[in-house]
Order: sequence, then C-alpha cells, then structure tokens
Amino acid sequence: MGMTITEKIIAAHSGHQEISAGQFVYADVDICLGNDITAPIAIEQFETLGMEKVFNPDSIVLVPDHFTPNKDIKSAQNSKLLREFAQKHKIKNYFEVGRVGIEHVLLPEQGIVVPGDLVIGADSHTCTYGAMGIFSTGVGSTDLAACYATGKVWLRVPETIKFIFKGKLNEWVSGKDLILHIIGDIGVDGARYKAMEFSGSVISDLSMDDRLAMCNMAIEAGAKNGIIEPDDCTEDYIKGRAQREHKFYSSDEDCNYHEIREYDVNNLSPQVAMPNLPENVKPVEELSDIAIDQVVIGSCTNGRISDLRIAAQILKDKKIDPSIRLIIIPGTQDVYLEALKEGLIEIFIEAEGAVSTPTCGPCLGGHMGILADGERALSTTNRNFAGRMGHTASEIYLSNPAVAAASALTGKITHPEKVN
Repeated sequence: MGMTITEKIIAAHSGHQEISAGQFVYADVDICLGNDITAPIAIEQFETLGMEKVFNPDSIVLVPDHFTPNKDIKSAQNSKLLREFAQKHKIKNYFEVGRVGIEHVLLPEQGIVVPGDLVIGADSHTCTYGAMGIFSTGVGSTDLAACYATGKVWLRVPETIKFIFKGKLNEWVSGKDLILHIIGDIGVDGARYKAMEFSGSVISDLSMDDRLAMCNMAIEAGAKNGIIEPDDCTEDYIKGRAQREHKFYSSDEDCNYHEIREYDVNNLSPQVAMPNLPENVKPVEELSDIAIDQVVIGSCTNGRISDLRIAAQILKDKKIDPSIRLIIIPGTQDVYLEALKEGLIEIFIEAEGAVSTPTCGPCLGGHMGILADGERALSTTNRNFAGRMGHTASEIYLSNPAVAAASALTGKITHPEKVN
C-alpha cells in the first residue's frame, strides 16, 4: 500500500521506510515556532528542566506578533523574555518590532519553512505551511519546550481526507471561500485529527496566497494539518526565498484515504461564516441586510499583498460608510512596504481606513480593534467564537477581503459585485 504526502513526510522524519495512519512516531523537527503568548511558557518549562542549550538555534523561530508593539506591561515582559532567550541561545530568527510580521505570513515569505519540512508551532494556525507541501501542525507550549531540548516531537500519524475541487471559480471567489465552504459542509470537527489534502484543477490554479489561506483554516475543521502537493506554483514561490534545501513529496496513487470528497465550484458564491462558529456558513447574498460596525482586513489568513490589492481595487476613489470603522493590517513589513510602493496604503487612507503596523491585534481580541457590547464586525480572520474579538455579546462574521472591502463601503454585508 502506498502512502499519502502527509505520511511520507512524517516517515522521512522518523526513520521509517513506511508508516500508516494511527501509528505513533517520534519525529525530527526542521522548524519549531513560538510567539509572544506561547513561547514564554515553553521557555520557562525549558529552563525548569535545567537545560543549558537548545538543540539547534537555527531551527527555532520566535515571533512576538500578537501584541506588537507591546500593548501593556505584561506583553512587554513576554517580549523581553523572548528577546533575552534569543540572545542567550544565539537564535537568529527572532523578529523584533520593525522586522516582525504575523508569524504565518512571515515564515513562508522569508523562506524559513520549505517544502518537505516537518514544522511544529505553539500556535494552532501553524497548519498554514501545508500549502507549500509541508507537514506543519500546532502543539502545546510544553511540546515546544521539549522540542527546544531534543529537536523532536511525538506524533500519531493522522488519517487523510482528500478534498477534490472541480470547475472554475467565479469572480470574487477565493481560497478563503473554498475552505469556508468545506467547513460549512463538514463542520468544525469534521476533520478531527485528520490531514486535509486539497487537490483538483481548482487548487492547481490557485495562487500561493490562496493556498496558504486554505491550509491556515484547516484547524477550524479540527484537522491535524492541511496540505497541498507542491507543483510549479510552489517552485515559483520558493525561488529566491528558500533558506535551505527542499524536497517535493506527493501522494501515491494506491495510498489509503479515510474519505474522498468532491466539490463543483462553478456556482459557488463568496462565503460568509456567521456567529459563533466557522461552520455557520452562508453565501454572501443571503446576508445582505446585516449591518456592521467594523471591518478588519488582515491576519494570518488574509494579510498578504494579494489580499490588500483586492481590497484596494474595490476601495479606490471611494469612502467607507461613515457609520463604521475599517482597520487594515498588512501581514509583514515586506507586505506593508510593497503596499506603500503600489499606492495601496494611500487608497486605504483616502477611503478613511486605519492602517496598522503588522500585528495579530484584533483577531484574538488583543488590541487594535476590540469590539464593545453588541457591536458587529466583518473580518478576514479565521475565528468567530463568542468573545473572540472583544465583548462576549459582540458578533463576528468571517469573509474574504473582497466582501470585507465592499461591506466597508455600504455599512452592511455586501457582495463585491454590488459596488464594483
């Protein structure tokens, strides 16, 4: 019996010629990631163990992105802990304010993660990197601490669900809509501890930015990881970026899938997830009467340059509805700089939007756009749990950047074709 791409990568990192779903392995880690919320706990655990050095300083990445720049004393202390740990252990991939970006936009952009890697991160959206043909998954801070010491992670090999997309995407429909459509179909636990393998002609035609957005939200279906077989698009993306040698893996024709699901996207509209779960999905047309107070465009799901270009295309020479707030957050400093060069930031400011330095900010209810009691936001982020962006009585709707920008102009959830 053949192996899936997920099984092949895990096998290659655990000294096995063959493995199968359900098997437990102890695997070598290429890159391990922590941020300003999760890494402090890992660092404290590492030091409690009495360890004097990390397994490989070049394999550790520290990204203080959730409260950047520091919003209060606690966040400042956390960042200080990361900074001192990085200095002590000569960790080169520590990203200070001015260099920092949202971690899951930053690592692919900088070529820190490459196809064929096994990556863990003390952040659930570490599954993002599967878009590049990487096995990447979120872990707890204690697992991260153990990895700092050993360079290894303990895993159960997941079963794989294959999702095949056929047809042709309509205008204003993106990778974000494909993953929302899946989650709406299978639910937030429909792929629990499974690998979600995305394939088909539609996926082959997607940009890397859209692929990253899809794999980013695999965790919202309960998945262990999301993954796409690398191809020419992957090769083009990593060219000039990759900091290490890479390897392309693909699933064998005779591999065993837990399930195969097929979707025809010819009639798919932009999707919107309603409160309070990402599975509560409807086409944008069905929600056109819902008024909003705030729009957020950014995050590790949709904070890349293509996302900002789409938003700017819709907002150009227009003003947002005076009853709402529009917050735009480029994913990294490079994205911010490119948006400046292309005139996108000018478009956003002239539309009366607020542009932030790269940060997770409002996505987790941290800062830069917290919701008050009863307020309603439309956001390009990945989660809309009650209280996620502020008050527990606030509401969050999730969409792609085109829907978000169009809705900022009207003050209510709007299909982009209505304003373009």
